[in-house]
Amino acid sequence: MKKVWLSVGLVAALALPVVAQDKESDRVENAGKVLKEILNAPDSIPRSVLDKADCIVILPSVLKFAIGFGGSYGRGVMTCRGGKSFRGVWSAPSMMALEGGSAGLQLGGNATDFVLLLMSPRSATSILSSKVKIGGDATAAAGPVGRTASAETDVALRAEILSYSRARGLFAGISLAGSTLRVDNGANKNLYGKEVSGSSIVFSKSVPVPDSAKDLLATLQKVSPINKSGK
Repeated sequence: MKKVWLSVGLVAALALPVVAQDKESDRVENAGKVLKEILNAPDSIPRSVLDKADCIVILPSVLKFAIGFGGSYGRGVMTCRGGKSFRGVWSAPSMMALEGGSAGLQLGGNATDFVLLLMSPRSATSILSSKVKIGGDATAAAGPVGRTASAETDVALRAEILSYSRARGLFAGISLAGSTLRVDNGANKNLYGKEVSGSSIVFSKSVPVPDSAKDLLATLQKVSPINKSGK
């Protein structure tokens, strides 16, 4: 009987990493689907804005909740244009975590898809090195929408992070100000099978692009292959 239990325990131990990897792979694939759907929408992220972004964070189904105090919780991915000057092809993704919230007299909860464009090298390196408070450590604003909208607006020029959302529930267009964004090291380990930092993934090409991210990166490379920020 002891041998049977040992065998069952060994099988379970071997299966856990595979299950964890599949879970993160599903998240990456979902991020790719969400981005494609948002970019194909009539009033979408303007190409002129996306072309000036150094990095992009996709957070599918962020849970917003509030019972006297607003909060948010979500998991997603971040990818950046390659090289120190953000001029190369889009990188393998780092898994990201969104947590926290802000005070507000609200009731209920919903899930919303968010896309964050990082418009400055500082915002990208800050997020990959430590957790960043959106709207605090990095200035944030709602991004302009519509295919003909201009990126040359005061908000786009000043904000380090531009946010876009697709609401599926009660709170359409809720800001993420007050939430914190950080690298999800545990999820990166699950996805890539080893301890690896977000900055190493994005900037050093320390891991190959997983199959689950190929559709996401192909979409970005097709829609915005060149950084036109002029930095």
